Amino acid sequence: MAYIIKNSQGEVVAASSVENPNTPENQGANWTFVEDTSKEYLDFLERSLAKSDPFRESDIHLARVLEDLITLMVERNMIRFTDFPPAAQKRLNDRQSLRKKTQLSSLLDDNGHIA
Repeated sequence: MAYIIKNSQGEVVAASSVENPNTPENQGANWTFVEDTSKEYLDFLERSLAKSDPFRESDIHLARVLEDLITLMVERNMIRFTDFPPAAQKRLNDRQSLRKKTQLSSLLDDNGHIA
């Protein structure tokens, strides 16, 4: 559950988990309820995180490089997947599954047909 404030151009300028947070800059503002999965809400959070942490985008790209490096090393028998601790194996499997699902979903249109 989330609440947002929009400016006169309809852009989200603030978000909160409570309807009327007691902050001086937002007093008297009209908070609007949105689902946690609302695109405008998620876009606002993404922009806010990108502004607050300059390393975030770099970390995301570096994580992808590391995943690809691990996959390459396993495929070339330089390391074994089982050499990783169980928690790392689970994370790597989860990421690989998520990437495959994302790749497959981008190939399908809204009716489930290949686009």
